Amino acid sequence: MSEGPISWEQLAAELAAAEEAAAAEEARGWDDAAAALARSLTPASTPAPPPAPGPPPVPDEPAELPETAVPGNATAPDVPLRPLDEVPVEEADPAAGDEPADEPEVADPWELRGGLEALLFVVDTPVDDVTLAETLRCTVGQVRAALAELGAEYDARRAGVVLRRVGEGWRLYTREEHAAVVERHLLDGQRSRLTQAALETLAVIAYRQPVTRSRVSAIRGVGVDAVVRTLASRGLVYECGTDPDSGGGLYATTPLFLERLGLTGLAELPELGPLLPETRTVIAERPDS
Repeated sequence: MSEGPISWEQLAAELAAAEEAAAAEEARGWDDAAAALARSLTPASTPAPPPAPGPPPVPDEPAELPETAVPGNATAPDVPLRPLDEVPVEEADPAAGDEPADEPEVADPWELRGGLEALLFVVDTPVDDVTLAETLRCTVGQVRAALAELGAEYDARRAGVVLRRVGEGWRLYTREEHAAVVERHLLDGQRSRLTQAALETLAVIAYRQPVTRSRVSAIRGVGVDAVVRTLASRGLVYECGTDPDSGGGLYATTPLFLERLGLTGLAELPELGPLLPETRTVIAERPDS
């Protein structure tokens, strides 16, 4: 069957209709996509569909936090965040183990007693409980307990020292029953024999008193500072004044000096003349003098 001649007008009309149908179909697809996107962006305040039936959820905590509106969200807990450096001290975690700097440490009992005994040994005046606690870095109660134990130990073994409380402080003292030993030691040191230099210096002071050390040195020909200090510590001479010319100290003998020699006064000192060597003997010993 032969076909008639092609009508270009009809063909153009069919092509135009097909393009319009395709454009309409594409437009409907974009509308459906826009509607689906709009539904997915529905605000959270829009009621959600009811959940599937089941047991009610058990809340973790009974209390509910207050809620406040936040941009971009329906509700949010009103718990403002703070930097860590602004957290108060009382809110710090106690598990961290931080303690106040001035809190005294609990000292070991034996170490505390040893340090306490060492301090009491070197002090020259009674020390109170608070000073001992501050030095040992412990509590006053620990110091008092250690003092009681230390004193009880000294008394139990009859030690040569005793711990005593004098006024508001504590100090070590020698035990009274050992006073004779201490006295013997101190007096024996004073009763030891004087050296030849000390005897010569004492003789010059006895016959020329009051006299300065510089004058004694000139007479003896040697320095006498150390010897004079020894005689003063023995209680045989003492400083009785000041020389108005030189400003040096004047020395004289003490009553103990007379007691040691068995004299009642300086007038009983033997004459010095017969005790002096002859002139020719001195010249023979010191030809350059």
